[in-house]
Amino acid sequence: MTQAAILSHSTRPPVDYSKKWWVLLAVGLALFLGSVDGSIVNVAVAPLMQSLHADFPTVQWVILSYLLTLTLLLVGMGRLADMMGKKRIFVTGIATFLAGSMLCGLAPNVYWLIGFRVLQAVGAAMVIALGTAILTEAWPSQQRGQVLGLAAGFISLGIVLGPVAGGLILGALSWRWIFYVNIPIGAISLLLVLLYLPPMAPQNRRERFDFLGAVVMGGGLLAFTLAMTAGQNAGFTDPRILGLLAVSILMLAIFIVVERRVQHPLMDLSLFRVPAFSLNLFTATLAFIAISGVVLLLPIYLNLALGLDMTRVGLLMAAVPLVMVLLQPISGALSDRLGAPVSLLGLFLSWRAI
Repeated sequence: MTQAAILSHSTRPPVDYSKKWWVLLAVGLALFLGSVDGSIVNVAVAPLMQSLHADFPTVQWVILSYLLTLTLLLVGMGRLADMMGKKRIFVTGIATFLAGSMLCGLAPNVYWLIGFRVLQAVGAAMVIALGTAILTEAWPSQQRGQVLGLAAGFISLGIVLGPVAGGLILGALSWRWIFYVNIPIGAISLLLVLLYLPPMAPQNRRERFDFLGAVVMGGGLLAFTLAMTAGQNAGFTDPRILGLLAVSILMLAIFIVVERRVQHPLMDLSLFRVPAFSLNLFTATLAFIAISGVVLLLPIYLNLALGLDMTRVGLLMAAVPLVMVLLQPISGALSDRLGAPVSLLGLFLSWRAI
């Protein structure tokens, strides 16, 4: 957040916190849907190959197209909301996600499905980029740890519960229902947002969007993610993969130069000088890598390597989300009182589990 945004935030009128729990439910459902669709398709790889008559590398892009689009757009959507208003972008994101979900379920072939997954990810990027920011404004500052813990619970639950729900759905219905199931939940979230979320006027209406920074950052992230995915098959010593990695490093350097010189940067790099910000960002990254690595690979292994049916895969994956649902809200509340030791304990336990 820029200095002007901080000053603008400090001069806002008092917030009505009486609807904070409704706001949490509305935003939490949207965050859940945005994250669940990053993993729910993992268990549908085999059914998609059979139903759409496609090979594994092609079906893999049903997953990758969503994750790549989400990665490329998250930062830009947050900045856009500062200029246009959080509620407007958030509502547009839910509506776009619902439209993408419906179209994914109706997709006639794998290529249309990949394209509609991109549309779905555009909406998810708007939702995930703004969810926690909205909650920090809608809840009192002394309860920020608690509400961020609850928000993290919704996101993590979506990441981990995706394969569970996908396995159970595929055990009884067509693969199309892993997309149709989003519609009623998303509609409830959209209704609650329209009813209970305050207007949240834009902070920096007169500032210009940093298109150059967005393009450079997007190009670097795209090159890096393509290198990570294609390198699994071609090998990370392949000249093409090394070239993509070199492009990503070059784009990072250019992005830093651009953000230091542009008047209204996409990302305020001075925030990384704040130890608490950098440390929390680093620990959150480690935690999501640990969660996602297991969630993305384990259902594919259980289904394709061990030959377990979809229902059993879903049930086996249910243990982790149950524990997370119970502990994350408690951890958030404890962090309001104890601070950093709570996160350090969590990282230590994750390391010992590995």
